[in-house]
Amino acid sequence: MTLSFVALGLDHRHIYGMTENMMRIGARCLGYWTESDPQPLAGYIKRFPDLQRFGTLDEALGAGADLALVSAIPAERASLSIRAMQTGHDVMTDKPGCTTLDQLEQIKTAVAETGRIWSINFSERFEVPCVTLADELVKSGAIGRVVHTTGLGPHRLNRDTRPGWFFDRERYGGVLTDIASHQIDQFLHFTGSESADVTMAHVANHANPNDPGLQDFGEIALRAPNASGYIRVDWYTPDALPNWGDGRLTLLGTDGYIELRKYVDVGGREGTDHLILVNGTDCRSIDAHDAGLPYFDRLTHDIAHRTETAMTQAHCFTVMELALQAQEMAEGGST
Repeated sequence: MTLSFVALGLDHRHIYGMTENMMRIGARCLGYWTESDPQPLAGYIKRFPDLQRFGTLDEALGAGADLALVSAIPAERASLSIRAMQTGHDVMTDKPGCTTLDQLEQIKTAVAETGRIWSINFSERFEVPCVTLADELVKSGAIGRVVHTTGLGPHRLNRDTRPGWFFDRERYGGVLTDIASHQIDQFLHFTGSESADVTMAHVANHANPNDPGLQDFGEIALRAPNASGYIRVDWYTPDALPNWGDGRLTLLGTDGYIELRKYVDVGGREGTDHLILVNGTDCRSIDAHDAGLPYFDRLTHDIAHRTETAMTQAHCFTVMELALQAQEMAEGGST
């Protein structure tokens, strides 16, 4: 049976990749719904000209889809996801899946009551082939046990294309809730940690004083029983870089290390998905662009068989809980 889905909320361009990757594995899109005309809408119509636009949310939720893709304004993703689950849909949401701890508790309740899957598409892991290869290498023991991760998430501001909500702290959730959720996901995954403590969290607006709601820099330190990690995110990508950000991940193991230069190699190699492996027998760079993106197939399997092969529900909850705790700590609250 072919899996079907609807797209709900087109406020972030990540909906492009979410839709494309589900179609790539054979899923059928029944259409989309979004309020008004958000900036990504024109690009969505250009990429998917044959898809129908539902007139109302109720119409979209009543179309009979198995899965709802959610990429609305971050502060609205929780309520939209809950509505979708309550109408019989599993959910793949853009990150962050929610913007407050109260929203997270409401989502947990909805999952428990409906039995639906709430999955966050952490695209910096799930849509990056070199991360797939790194996962395979770590599982094979290529660098021993991973004891530390360094995750860097620089982004280009692209001020002229940003909607008003992008500069509103309450609507986007803060820089750690938003971007750093990617790196928290990768820390827990690669170190095999079920949870962690946030030992340091900091946010700032260093370069955009006329936008007081924008946090353009953030950092986190994490500690788990058998590993630790550091995360840095920012909106400072310089104009000369040929893409939106020089995202990197370094995995330090007891027997070696792996560095991922995910989107660009400023050292001169063309293309994306550069993996550097150094251990007792190897010291080399690997082109990993064809390593695959198994998350989407696995989620489809989970929807059909009610399994957790793409990502456990507990992991998804924990990533958001840590991101929200870090955000609160950075802003002077308690966790």
